[in-house]
Amino acid sequence: YDHETQHAFVGDYSGQITLLKLEQNTCSVITTLKGHEGSITSLWWDPVQRLLFSGASDHSIIMWDIGGRKGRTLLLQGHQYVVVSYISYMQPEQQSLNACSKVNKLDVLMSLLIKAAPQWLESDSCQKCEQPFFWNIKQMWDTKTIGLRQHHCRKCGQAVCGKCSTKRSSYPIMGFEFQVRVCDSCFESIKDEDRTSLATFHEGKHNISHMSMDISRGLMVTCGSDRIVKIWDMTPVVGCSLATGFSSR
Repeated sequence: YDHETQHAFVGDYSGQITLLKLEQNTCSVITTLKGHEGSITSLWWDPVQRLLFSGASDHSIIMWDIGGRKGRTLLLQGHQYVVVSYISYMQPEQQSLNACSKVNKLDVLMSLLIKAAPQWLESDSCQKCEQPFFWNIKQMWDTKTIGLRQHHCRKCGQAVCGKCSTKRSSYPIMGFEFQVRVCDSCFESIKDEDRTSLATFHEGKHNISHMSMDISRGLMVTCGSDRIVKIWDMTPVVGCSLATGFSSR
């Protein structure tokens, strides 16, 4: 909820986020945000930069540029097999995001200095070899071929078939910390240095259900379903370790 504008963000099980305008006893729908393929599990609102961060059961985090109204999203896949349970945004000048999960008990700190992921293109045939997809009845009939399944290259966004996207690669500059599908030509263009991770992963050693940041002191508190509270020293930011106590700063 944004107190200044009286806007509320609501995430649901379909993966959709609804932006509501609350005025006295009335409520109106402003817009809907669609980008996740799984149910929304966490939301974080930055009222200064007007950025919305959403985590979902599809193992991804999306940054929505609400203030700019550009519809720009940054896809951060720092969790591979887990559900993002909580998100917090660090200081804007640090351009980093803190996220935690319940299943794998991981704390993740991710850099937001990444490129926007491309929009997925739609086509009736592979944009590499021009073979028809399975719903393209006319081209299948004309060419006497069986339609293929449609995929998308995560780097260029083109619609491709499985034969033209046999490779997998990480691409952290677009938020893909783990290997994702890319077309064969994009795979050849990715250099070894392009695969350098922009995230750090830390074992939380308990099922985290909530966390809070004290930016001024560089401390993070996590609470778990195992009835344990932990204090993390987030200085330096890129290498957090469990704090043994409070220190003056």
